[in-house]
Amino acid sequence: MDPAEFRRVLGHWATGVAVVAARDHAGHACALTANAFSSVSLEPPLILVCVERTSDTHGCIQATGAFAVSVLAENQERLARRFAESEVADKFAGVAWRPEHTGSPVLEDALAWVDCTVRHALPGGDHTIFVAEVVAADARDGSPLTFYRGGYGRFQP
Repeated sequence: MDPAEFRRVLGHWATGVAVVAARDHAGHACALTANAFSSVSLEPPLILVCVERTSDTHGCIQATGAFAVSVLAENQERLARRFAESEVADKFAGVAWRPEHTGSPVLEDALAWVDCTVRHALPGGDHTIFVAEVVAADARDGSPLTFYRGGYGRFQP
């Protein structure tokens, strides 16, 4: 199947928007915007994220075996765009964040977050599917940022 057509068709699946972040062994924070994020299991608490193998964040996750996912709120499109940029040298410059249990960065104003340790890294084409156990998490009231057909939107209950 043609990759552009595949992307067009799957673009009809509305998703939330999250930032997947980790730190390398030197403590440098790395992150990317993702919508390939899902719960897997309640017992034990497992989630998965799919990360492109060529991304800096992929290397950070592999190096430390940990990452955090910050679910973005409806007013955080600017952050979604910033962390989606591959050319930005320091994506965290001017962004409020804190290290969580694993040391992975969590965005301060995230709608929800999970801090995780990797349990499995599975091949998934040009991505790696990281299955991870949640070691800490929290959420606040609010509405999520959504992504549909290449654009950002708001959830309207």
